Amino acid sequence: MALYERLQDDMKASMKSGETLKLSVLRMAVSAIKLLEIDKKLKKIEDADVSQILQKQIKQHKDSIEQFEKGSRKDLADKERSELLILEAYMPKQMTEDELAVMVKEIIAETGAATKSDTGRVMKLVLEKAKGRTDGKSVNQAVLKILK
Repeated sequence: MALYERLQDDMKASMKSGETLKLSVLRMAVSAIKLLEIDKKLKKIEDADVSQILQKQIKQHKDSIEQFEKGSRKDLADKERSELLILEAYMPKQMTEDELAVMVKEIIAETGAATKSDTGRVMKLVLEKAKGRTDGKSVNQAVLKILK
């Protein structure tokens, strides 16, 4: 089953079971996917597009959590965490730091990157290879740790 169909089915199920938080999160995700579908005039939405949208929403939730914690709003940060957990359930298993470091080292060896000025080129290749299993911030930190 395609990821988009799974989101829609889960949204219907949460509507029937009365899970308001999950329903709200899934409605936002499905809405963002439909918007992309309309904007790009796509006949069929691919899992890669859905994953990209979910990754963007996950990043927004993480940023919100950080901001709410800075503002001493534990209640809102907890709500964002709950929503984040729901979204993360639809993403592929995330890479560990060790797996990411191995991938970064392999790509640095392949490209011959040696300085910080090569960071962008290496990051692009790592993100393409990882396909939604990690975020740009983690990749940047791993690349900068290795390239000095």
